[in-house]
Amino acid sequence: MLCAITAALLLLGCSPGGDRGGSGGTADTGTFDFAGNTPLGQLVPVDARQSAPAFAGELLDGTAFESTSLAGDITVVNFWGSWCAPCRVETPEFQAVYADVRDLGVRFLGVDVKDQRQLAQAFVDANGVGYPSLFDPRGEVALAFRGFPANVVPSTILLDRAGRVAAVYVAVVPEADLRRALDQLLAETAEDIPR
Repeated sequence: MLCAITAALLLLGCSPGGDRGGSGGTADTGTFDFAGNTPLGQLVPVDARQSAPAFAGELLDGTAFESTSLAGDITVVNFWGSWCAPCRVETPEFQAVYADVRDLGVRFLGVDVKDQRQLAQAFVDANGVGYPSLFDPRGEVALAFRGFPANVVPSTILLDRAGRVAAVYVAVVPEADLRRALDQLLAETAEDIPR
């Protein structure tokens, strides 16, 4: 069974190296522990969401970044690489969605993995990406999300306004599916989100 899941994850995204694979279940601490991907366009039920880990790093432009700056906003965290063919399809679609929702309390954060800074910046420039990306050549941000398959690129994690993992997609996310998931998150009220 584990071999079948690992093979499926590798087929869904680019993978330059060995996959850590998904493991786990819900952690007793309520922090995120990867147990599997979310069907495209769908969300984890509000009462089953787990807190995202804190992470930090350096943006492609050299600016320091801390995940605490995302507090209170819905966030799309997208793991990508300039070497990843499916990312060339997904990134322009993510930029189009970002342009439509950035003023609605939705943030986008790219996480460039296993890459060279110059190639990553050229990819961002060529695709007209307006949202920031962390430069994470060793994949440390993905490793902060316990059990998350760090080598499956592209992958996307959606965080709700409370900083909890609302969806995990380990494949290309078509624009329509991303919009549907974000519409659901935007429709959640303050009463829906535990404090």
